[in-house]
Amino acid sequence: MPGSRRPRSDPGQRSRGSGRSKPTAPATADRARALALTPVSRETLERLDRFVALLLTWQQITNLVAPSTVLHLWTRHIADSLQLLELVPGAQIWVDLGTGGGFPGLAVACALAQKPGAHVHLIESNNKKAAFLREAQRVAAAPATVHATRIEDFVTSFEGRADVVTARAVAPLKSLLDQCFPLLGKSGAVGLFPKGRHAELELREARESAAMQGWTMAATLVPSRIEPAGHIVVIRDVERRNIRP
Repeated sequence: MPGSRRPRSDPGQRSRGSGRSKPTAPATADRARALALTPVSRETLERLDRFVALLLTWQQITNLVAPSTVLHLWTRHIADSLQLLELVPGAQIWVDLGTGGGFPGLAVACALAQKPGAHVHLIESNNKKAAFLREAQRVAAAPATVHATRIEDFVTSFEGRADVVTARAVAPLKSLLDQCFPLLGKSGAVGLFPKGRHAELELREARESAAMQGWTMAATLVPSRIEPAGHIVVIRDVERRNIRP
């Protein structure tokens, strides 16, 4: 059936046909700006280029990222994801909740590919996006596993350890932390959550919710290097208080 065909996954195909996937001058400039903000090795850049080429191909039929951000994909999505790495330089095992088009989880996995023992768990309940992530992981040869399940189901069933838990543009911070407190508390992981101009308000609401549920945490706001008005919410030392009956 014509409508069931999967997009071509070979990055080498992107310049054929209509040429809609060819890099434009603004896109090329955006790539250079992103790499200046978050420099990577040649090997990592090759992986990211393959990932981005595949994403642009799939984007033509599946909404992986907001169309308005495509021309700024490298700064808006790639660099915004890679900036998380410097906050947890020794981390090996990452869990990315609601990965969507691959951010930040798959971009981080590309950067960690040469780090022994590194692995990223990509949690995505949308089957189309999960299919894309599997293909992107293969094409980029990134150390990642795709889990096509809901966040709450993964959090309750995951038995491994995690050094970092991330989520980007998935849900308000309060709702997100309500779901992943057990994972953060069990693993002793650091939570990294990029947020926009309302990060301080979201953090205040999340702290109130945590206190009501008996969770304690240390939280800070780190200015984003990519988005002037944005911050990264850093959550550490999540613990459940012993509440007397």
